[in-house]
Amino acid sequence: MSLLRRIEKGGGSGGSGGGDDGDDRRAARQAAQQRRAAATRPDSGGRNREMAYLDLKNRVQNKLLNELDQSLDVTRKDEVRRQIEELFNAILAEESMVLSRAERHRLFESIVADILGLGPLEPLLADDTITEIMVNGPKNIFVERKGNLVRVPISFDDDDHVLRIIDRIVAPLGRRVDESSPLVDARLQDGSRVNVVIRPIALNGPTITIRKFFKKPLTIQDLIRFGSMTPEIADFLRGCVVARLNIIVSGGTGSGKTTLLNVLSSFIPNEERIITVENAAELQLQQEHVVTLESRPPNIEGKGEITIRDLVVNCLRMRPERIVVGECRSGEALDMLQAMNTGHDGSLTTLHANSPRDTISRLEVMCLMAGMDLPVRAIREQIASAVDLICQQQRLRDGSRKIIFITEVQGMEGEMITMSDIFEFEQTGFEAGKIVGRIRPTGIRPKFIDRLEDAGIHLPPSVFGIGGRR
Repeated sequence: MSLLRRIEKGGGSGGSGGGDDGDDRRAARQAAQQRRAAATRPDSGGRNREMAYLDLKNRVQNKLLNELDQSLDVTRKDEVRRQIEELFNAILAEESMVLSRAERHRLFESIVADILGLGPLEPLLADDTITEIMVNGPKNIFVERKGNLVRVPISFDDDDHVLRIIDRIVAPLGRRVDESSPLVDARLQDGSRVNVVIRPIALNGPTITIRKFFKKPLTIQDLIRFGSMTPEIADFLRGCVVARLNIIVSGGTGSGKTTLLNVLSSFIPNEERIITVENAAELQLQQEHVVTLESRPPNIEGKGEITIRDLVVNCLRMRPERIVVGECRSGEALDMLQAMNTGHDGSLTTLHANSPRDTISRLEVMCLMAGMDLPVRAIREQIASAVDLICQQQRLRDGSRKIIFITEVQGMEGEMITMSDIFEFEQTGFEAGKIVGRIRPTGIRPKFIDRLEDAGIHLPPSVFGIGGRR
């Protein structure tokens, strides 16, 4: 009979020489009595068994933590895991705990995950098919696989368990989360982006959203294989980056903006000095000369905040050859445009917008948020002269992520900014739950084609659907 079944029947731990004092034994008897009382309720079978498991886990884990050598370097996980296993086996033997092989394995892995990792999230983080993890309170965990949201049979013990994992995420970054500051952005060691919201803001309990990163950054070939773009578009975008065009990647939440920005950044020549500016550092640039700047929230006294705008202004003093801003959200857009217009060609950034035209409108609004009393026409002239290209990303109904527009910003006509779509996505059908279509050239050659040719990049007219089959 396994320990869990024995506990449900009121058998306790069964050990007479386990070293527990009288208080521990009395607490165990009281817990067993409570479980026996719960067992009389009609719906208590599965819940009673889970309570027994949690009680066992807490007792073993607390005793293990008391006996574990606190001087151990937790970064040496193999060594710490071996010591945990030795103590774990000793504690079970000492208390005469009889577990089935499956129960023993589940208990050990759960305790190791809590001590060395992020508890129940560890198997989800190790699963390469998962791109996003969403914890909606301790008992509701969802993941995104292949663009679709599914619930997983994994849970935390309670709110306190979730809060302990949250503290493990934010503490190494010098961040905090409490009732006075109930939301925070952070990142994991592998660069995955984390957002945390707790009570009283999150009514369902502590909420964690993790945007996972691929352990190996995606390449342009990966995006072609996924159908996000074609080889011709890949050649075109590579040429635009090398020719130092200013590019904005726009799209909705989860549309793949950061992934595309990473891929575009990989085309920057290795000898150039790149400065990245982000709220939570997540870009994965592979070049040698990269300086990464990260914003900082205010401290508990409301002081010491460093905003994205502060960093954009400061990076202009750091001799950048390329400026890459993870995302423009506010007044930093005006400083970014001014940088693009004052010799910092080849800059890249992302923003949230649903279409290329919406991107222009959002840029106007964000420039007004900078607090400068500028007429709208002046802002539009800044945008028209600074931005060369907009890549519009979208997450389609089937969960796939594709470029749906590549649009050139051509200039001003009267009060309006003129734009021209160079490529657009054309849906041709919907089969077996998948959208069928292709991103095709519109037959328009961009006005900046001379800049590409001056940089030694010669694209055949067929890339733009001119003089060849479209």
